[in-house]
Amino acid sequence: MNKIRIAIQKSGRLNEDSLALLKDSGISIDNGKDQLKASSPNFPMEVFYLRNGDIPQYLRDGVVDIAIIGENVLVEKGEDIEIAEKLGFSKCRVSMAVPKGQSYKSMADLSGKRIATSYPNTVNSFLEKNGIEADLHIITGSVEIAPNIGLADAIVDIVSSGSTLFKNNLKEVEVLLKSEAVLAVSPGIKPETREILEQLRFRIRSVLKAQQSKYVLMNAPNDKLDRILELLPGMRSPTVLPLAEEGWSSVHTVINKDTFWEVIDELKRAGAEGILVCPIEKMVL
Repeated sequence: MNKIRIAIQKSGRLNEDSLALLKDSGISIDNGKDQLKASSPNFPMEVFYLRNGDIPQYLRDGVVDIAIIGENVLVEKGEDIEIAEKLGFSKCRVSMAVPKGQSYKSMADLSGKRIATSYPNTVNSFLEKNGIEADLHIITGSVEIAPNIGLADAIVDIVSSGSTLFKNNLKEVEVLLKSEAVLAVSPGIKPETREILEQLRFRIRSVLKAQQSKYVLMNAPNDKLDRILELLPGMRSPTVLPLAEEGWSSVHTVINKDTFWEVIDELKRAGAEGILVCPIEKMVL
């Protein structure tokens, strides 16, 4: 039986989020401790646990068919690799940082400076785009320490909360790119394997859409129903059911979580009452 081979990071937050997404997509993984390869008993899939930085080459060589990987890694090592889906988790940014006491007014201040980074391709592209010449020091590991030991004047590294920069007396001055986890596809994926990929994408989209949405029920007086319905951005149109109490209806709809509170405030002002909000496990479109 044909199986799709997926690579995910060996450990860390991206590993945990990737496995959680597969689980929410109804895919079980037979995963023993310290295994580098596992399979699913209920979906045609094999999972390979690999170092994040090695995954682009495994995709390029066709060792794996797909991967869940940070977009920043593809920008650095795999710009030729197709992104099938952006997944919305493990969000971060690749940023330039300098010591807090160092004056910084514009990118021109980077000219001639020594920049330490684990992302030389990303940094070189940024410098060339902005017409800046600087001296790159390629470091693997703790880049943040480089200014403190006199190795560099600035660094470029992944930033999430910014706490690591703060602890190392650094300040963020430029964002080179924003990143999140993506589903990447090998250039050599076979047509029959791509069919399995489409099944997987369908499940993932159902999970991601549900995570972005809230199911909302409310009571609405019939004389204000038209205005309330105008405010609702349902999938097609809201469901309206008569209540036992004459003159009232129950309205059911789905609201995007990014605009949720704004819509709720407007619904209350329009006369909606008894608003009930429920999470959605899956949303199949």
